[in-house]
Amino acid sequence: MKIEGIIWIRDIVDKLALKHHVETHEIEEILSDKPKFRFVEKGKREGEAVYIALGQTTTGRYLSVLFIYKKTKEVLILSARNMAKKERRQYVKK
Repeated sequence: MKIEGIIWIRDIVDKLALKHHVETHEIEEILSDKPKFRFVEKGKREGEAVYIALGQTTTGRYLSVLFIYKKTKEVLILSARNMAKKERRQYVKK
């Protein structure tokens, strides 16, 4: 999956920082460093879908990033959080 840009919505960025303690630079690190992608569901618009990216930041933090993959090859970030144990096992197997 080729990602050519990230779309940020201020309310989501604020929620990520306050609720999940995830910063935008951590999401950028995950998406730029060959994460493991998994399809979640079809999007509401034709040609778009929701995916989750599993990856590790440069500081060693394991994160799950939920996003919509747009027709423009940009991603619209929906959420991000620490990986669940099951996700981490899947990621480590890669």
